[in-house]
Amino acid sequence: MVCGIPDSRTEIVMLTSPGGGTRLELARFGRPESVPGSPAAMANERGLRNVSFEVNDLRAAVDWAAREGYGLVGGIGEYEGAWRMAYVRGPEGIIVSLAERIG
Repeated sequence: MVCGIPDSRTEIVMLTSPGGGTRLELARFGRPESVPGSPAAMANERGLRNVSFEVNDLRAAVDWAAREGYGLVGGIGEYEGAWRMAYVRGPEGIIVSLAERIG
């Protein structure tokens, strides 16, 4: 459970720019149902709630975010042995996903 929402299900699309480099992840929660948003919203609430960045060193990125005053939402998790991921609540309440390729 990387996002901290028990029994959640998402649809995720990763867009990559021509030639590689920049990637954009778009996600939509199928479960649980969305609810009206707020600045302290969970990741499945309507509106812009999440932006993702691939990082080379997840632990260093999480530690840097903590020093800047942005704490973890949930914990650090792994996805299918391919990614190590963490969510940090960033500016304006937007959740910033940090992902490190491990597989």
